[in-house]
Amino acid sequence: MKSLAFVFLLVVVPCALGAQRTVAPTWLHRKVADAPEKTTDISTPSCHYKAVFGAGDSETRIVRSVARFGEVTIDPKGHCKDVSYPSEEQIYYVLAGGGSLSYGAQKTSVKKDDFMYLPPQVHHAMANPSNSPLRFVVMGFDIPQSASMPRPPSQLQIANANDVKLETVSGHPQSTLYRLLLGGRKGTRDKLDCGIVVTSLFIMEFAPGGTNFPHHHDTAEEIYLVLDGHGDMVAGGGNNGVEGLHPSSAGDAYFFRLNSTVGFYNRGKTKAHILAVRSWYPFPKRDYQN
Repeated sequence: MKSLAFVFLLVVVPCALGAQRTVAPTWLHRKVADAPEKTTDISTPSCHYKAVFGAGDSETRIVRSVARFGEVTIDPKGHCKDVSYPSEEQIYYVLAGGGSLSYGAQKTSVKKDDFMYLPPQVHHAMANPSNSPLRFVVMGFDIPQSASMPRPPSQLQIANANDVKLETVSGHPQSTLYRLLLGGRKGTRDKLDCGIVVTSLFIMEFAPGGTNFPHHHDTAEEIYLVLDGHGDMVAGGGNNGVEGLHPSSAGDAYFFRLNSTVGFYNRGKTKAHILAVRSWYPFPKRDYQN
């Protein structure tokens, strides 16, 4: 009987310990339409924030450099609260409608496909004087204490995605073209080069049947937001790095932690577009100390 009890303990105890153990996921998927509305520091009765990743989301263990990623809708004639952050840089990308952005003492009109860089320490707020809803993506990134804090640009850094040329990127097939919107402040290839933690904001245009080839990043987190079209998102992956295929369409958002396989296959008969943003983690000391 003692031997049987011993065997029972060998079997049950590891199972019990295993049941208590939780494994952090290597990627996250959210449907923006289903994301919960959360009250944040920009919220007003006319400014509504949907938490997708980071602040306000249910899973924050694996999201490190990303402070927040969400969608904001401002009602007609509405506005969001004015905010500033001591150690967080943000990017806004306008998905629909038009409005105005306050940047310090400046006011600038914004429209669909405008993207803008909002550095730490500068007050900013979005408003919607029109008769139609204004919808935009908020992307925020934590700046570590080890990073030097550059002086904020005196003028708002803003551009429109349609004014950025489509081009190929080395290492990826020609079936996917890129609009390189925003990069690091010591870069030269992007339309705007001003990011500290942000290393790349871009739009990918996939031809029918096109792909960007599944790949991974050793020192960067990445988020994909499907703007239009449909296909298979590669997330996680198997032994060959491409087996983790997930049907995706407009409004699907994916967060990829370090070394998670990431990629997309356009399965439609028309072009598909994805908005992507990549941020350093861990933060590199070599290039951004001064």
